[in-house]
Amino acid sequence: MAGQGGSSAAPQRGSGRGIVISDDWPGYSLDLFTYPQHYYGDLEYVLIPHGIIVDRTECLAKDIMQDIGDNNIVVLCVLKGGYKFCADLVEHIKTLSRNSERSISMKVDFVRLKSYHNDQSTQDMQIIGGEDLSKLTGKSALIVEDIIGTGRTMKALLNNIEKYKPKMIKVASLLVKRTSQPGGYRPDYYGFEIPNLFVVGYALDYNEHFRDLNHICVINDNGKGKYKV
Repeated sequence: MAGQGGSSAAPQRGSGRGIVISDDWPGYSLDLFTYPQHYYGDLEYVLIPHGIIVDRTECLAKDIMQDIGDNNIVVLCVLKGGYKFCADLVEHIKTLSRNSERSISMKVDFVRLKSYHNDQSTQDMQIIGGEDLSKLTGKSALIVEDIIGTGRTMKALLNNIEKYKPKMIKVASLLVKRTSQPGGYRPDYYGFEIPNLFVVGYALDYNEHFRDLNHICVINDNGKGKYKV
């Protein structure tokens, strides 16, 4: 996998379950891909192309099937950024379940968390829709998130859910961001470990923009300035 320049060392499979993208991974030139014209000039490069995201999501679905097949689970999708990853992951699990002796019966529910202002994570985390979490009592839950950074937001959500005494909680995140903070939270399943960059696309947003971008890209200063609130 050659990048757009500089180091051409490809992302590697980590000791855990995710693919590790190194800090010096140069990504892919935007010229190699199609993307919405209204974002021209707003992006640095493509970090993870859509096709690789799809393939990795299928691998995660297989891992989840192996671990928690033969269970009835409640999939808790974290909105808004998690909706595409959750939809694709659930579809892969359904396909595997239909063609396997082990099956997963799934119900999907939604919760929304808010902890960003522009490109900065805040100390305050709001849970919207949390009044419905009582239905997780005695159930097995799979939380599906788009990206985990410091882990504060996910830890707060897990603490909230644990009050309802679910039977089991597993967490799947498409991305895990490397941060300088020690003791960062690691989900049970994750697609990619990425550098500490602000990324957009595949439903990840910057002030509600870039959700319609299929690839995961790094936003540039021009894009941050254009869509700042």
